[in-house]
Amino acid sequence: MNIYQENVMDHYKNPRNFGKMKKPDVVSKDANMLCGDEIEIQVKIKNGKIDDIRFSGPGCAISRASGSMLSELVKGKKISDIKKIKDDDLIGMMGIELTPIRRKCALLSLRVLKNGLEKA
Repeated sequence: MNIYQENVMDHYKNPRNFGKMKKPDVVSKDANMLCGDEIEIQVKIKNGKIDDIRFSGPGCAISRASGSMLSELVKGKKISDIKKIKDDDLIGMMGIELTPIRRKCALLSLRVLKNGLEKA
């Protein structure tokens, strides 16, 4: 196992910011029917930035690791900057080869977060 695979497994087994929060400002959820992944993202916003973020739901290793990595990436960032995150930015953070179906798993959290922020 290379260092990137180890990082993905660490985020899967020990996801950062996993769970739910009280009184979020934004709640967004969706699913990837191909894999069965489901994700709910909750966000607290303060001064135009993500003050806190949590994600929850059943998912495969790629989906959960991606949600964990994304939550660490966006915490404290301006919403305007988060909206500029590209799919390949998140895929690049993972550092592993992904099939087209696995890309959908990896990008679910980003899609859900952006959809939620559009409604905020």
